[in-house]
Amino acid sequence: MRTKKIVLSGLLISIGTLASHIVVIPAGVAKCYPLQHAINVISAILLGPCYAVANAFLISLLRNMLGVGSILAFPGSIFGAMFAGIAYTYLGKSYAASIGEVIGTGIIGSLAAFPLSKFLLGSEIGVLFFIPPFIISSIGGSVIGLFIVKSLGNHKKE
Repeated sequence: MRTKKIVLSGLLISIGTLASHIVVIPAGVAKCYPLQHAINVISAILLGPCYAVANAFLISLLRNMLGVGSILAFPGSIFGAMFAGIAYTYLGKSYAASIGEVIGTGIIGSLAAFPLSKFLLGSEIGVLFFIPPFIISSIGGSVIGLFIVKSLGNHKKE
């Protein structure tokens, strides 16, 4: 089973990295990637919270190394993956992973992005600036991820 998780994780990381060139929503100094949120939800449901967080971190790292992401990719994706994984683990419902993704990215991740933006990027934006674009991006991505998982029909808890 571990080999299957590693292979699926690698596939999702590859898709997340490649997809970051396709669908981008600019939001000031941030770039929102709804497909990252879809992958967070898929990873949380099919692989669990640890793999979801690792996948989010590695996609963010690769996006930054390739020059298609910013430092804000880390809080924007990691918190969403963590909350999606935890919500799915404890509630066992796919929609819980989607809600966890929106809370983790849209609220926690956007608030965590503020100090990075202010101190590392030198931006003068307000603390609440990232909440609307992060929430919009995470809602769209969560719906896509939920649709994909429901289409597969073979996830473990439901």
